Amino acid sequence: MKFFPETALSQLEFDKVKALLEEHSKTEYAKSKSQDLRIHTRKEFIELELQQSHEYKLLIEHSMYFPNDYVLNLAKELRLLGISGAMLTGEQFMQIRKLAESISNIFRWFDADRRLAYPALVKVIGDTYYEKVIMELIDDVLLENGEVRDNASEDLARIRSSLYRRRTELRRLFDKIVQKLSKAGYTADIDEAFLNGRRVVAIVAEQKRQVKGILHGESDTRRTSYIEPEETIELNNEIFGLENDERREVHRILQQLTARLAMYAPLLKTWHQVLGEYDFIQAKAKLALDMNGNFPMLQDKAHVQLIQAYHPLLYLYHQKSKKPTIPVDVTLDEKRRILVISGPNAGGKTVTMKTVGLSQLMIQSGLLVPAHPNSVFGIFKQIMIHIGDTQSIEFELSTYSSHLLHMKHFIENANGKTLFFIDELGSGSDPNLGGAFAEVIMEELGHKHAMGIVTTHYLNLKVMANKTPGIINGAMAFDEKTLMPLYKLTVGKPGSSYTFSIAERIGLDKRLIERARNLVDEDHFRLDKLLNRAEQDQREIEKKEKELSKLIKENEKLHKEMQLVINKERHLQQVEVLKHQNRITEDRIAFLKDMERTLKQLVFDWKKAEAQDDKKDLIKQMHALLFKQHQKQVTEKVKKKINSKYDEVGGDIQVGDKVLMKKNHQVGEVKELRGKKAVVQLGLMPITVSVDDLVVVTEKENEE
Repeated sequence: MKFFPETALSQLEFDKVKALLEEHSKTEYAKSKSQDLRIHTRKEFIELELQQSHEYKLLIEHSMYFPNDYVLNLAKELRLLGISGAMLTGEQFMQIRKLAESISNIFRWFDADRRLAYPALVKVIGDTYYEKVIMELIDDVLLENGEVRDNASEDLARIRSSLYRRRTELRRLFDKIVQKLSKAGYTADIDEAFLNGRRVVAIVAEQKRQVKGILHGESDTRRTSYIEPEETIELNNEIFGLENDERREVHRILQQLTARLAMYAPLLKTWHQVLGEYDFIQAKAKLALDMNGNFPMLQDKAHVQLIQAYHPLLYLYHQKSKKPTIPVDVTLDEKRRILVISGPNAGGKTVTMKTVGLSQLMIQSGLLVPAHPNSVFGIFKQIMIHIGDTQSIEFELSTYSSHLLHMKHFIENANGKTLFFIDELGSGSDPNLGGAFAEVIMEELGHKHAMGIVTTHYLNLKVMANKTPGIINGAMAFDEKTLMPLYKLTVGKPGSSYTFSIAERIGLDKRLIERARNLVDEDHFRLDKLLNRAEQDQREIEKKEKELSKLIKENEKLHKEMQLVINKERHLQQVEVLKHQNRITEDRIAFLKDMERTLKQLVFDWKKAEAQDDKKDLIKQMHALLFKQHQKQVTEKVKKKINSKYDEVGGDIQVGDKVLMKKNHQVGEVKELRGKKAVVQLGLMPITVSVDDLVVVTEKENEE
């Protein structure tokens, strides 16, 4: 990717992101890669690195173990391995063994399921393989602490066996000598010591001539002399020779092991890079977790669609101070190539611009960004930036001259794959003349099909954006009452600079403000006031929309709760109906079973009956049984019909009352009372009934 000027990356604070990434890196490989973070322009590279960062982020979020435990920086060891005649130490070989062990664990970790679940991470080991011989060669020669095994060679085994015997013999002899000299009172507080690799006795300086042997030295105070007794000289010489033999044999074995592993040097270098690459990926994943980075969609064309995007560094800063960060939504495409942002100073115009620029750099570097996953990022091949005062002392250029030089480069080099950012386009010169040049520059960049963001206070640029295809207005919201910026971008309309509002709010003399207003062109002032009013009206509308949306959500919640209650009540009613139906069905089944048993008994008795009279009795019983059931059904129907027309009132029976006869469920009118008897008129026929068999009733009212 190309950049203009050379300081473009630092102006967008990309160096700070790289520093944060380096902090999360453990290996020298990952640290170096973080410092020289590459910005890709090919979709397949970008997509792969984003996918790798995303997959490792998922591992961390789900607390899944990935076997890249060791922090190995083996560049020096691997260089030595490739040099003929070189020799690695036992400790260095153990580091190489850790490398082989890590690669072994990684290959085992990627089973069939994980290869499908993490396809981007598995690609890191796609061009290499695991060779178990490397660990076997090291294990055959070295112990876990890096020392050469006794059985690494026959000569070494023989030498160490001889050394063991001679040292044992020397220890026994030395113990006897020390004991003898100690009894004689010749030894110092420390009986024995080692000097120059020789075992010596610590003798009081005054008695040194009493002990035969070789004087190897004296203490700093010269009160103690260190003497090698003559009885042990020959044995010490023999041990010294065996130790030299051991060192030479160990050197030969390690040199031979180095030569054997030299053929695997290229493979080991690849493994070293693999571990470094996984460390680099985990650093990217941890940085993404810090700033709530997500994996957006990617398109292989010039395109920007940021949804709820945060400035990465501002998000981290506010997170530490527990302040909210306002997200931004920005879209640049074929129909909206240039966004002109206006509004008051310190309102967030530059931050919005840097959010887009830094997010684009991060995406093309394979870093996840703090934006909604539905955001869409295109791919650009060059980024041009012009932010802040660009006065050049070296070339004796004014701010505006330097500004125009930058714009000249923009116009000459911009194309359809360029993303540019210009802060305060046209500033530094006469507003009318600077504004005219700004229009020409913006129009020319539009003709070049470049995409970008421009901030300005010039009204002519706001007007131009409103009527020129491909250029759109945007405004940073501002609270006129509190004089506080809201850091919220509204696309589709220009913003006011709030010049006079801010002057009034801070208490500037009204006479001075009025004089300033009179100096401003009336149309210019009216337009700025109109923008001011429109922005405040829009804020009121947005506020009401939020309140309405809240009420709608509450209404929907209440509706759902009511529906749940209704459904629950309906369910309970259905359960009760089913219970009632089941109860009726159970009674009916019991009755039918009883009748079936009775009929079976009658049929059985019929077959056994011989006399004609007995059979007649059985027929009567059967008739009575069936008639009784029919009678019961008729009675139930009549009862149901009466209950639908009349309600029971109860109480004492009086002449003129309508009464229900309990036995036959007929309704009549009381004509006369005779003690405990009553004369009831049923149709045309009066009948006498006991008062106890009557219930006072009243007709039900008709329901409409």
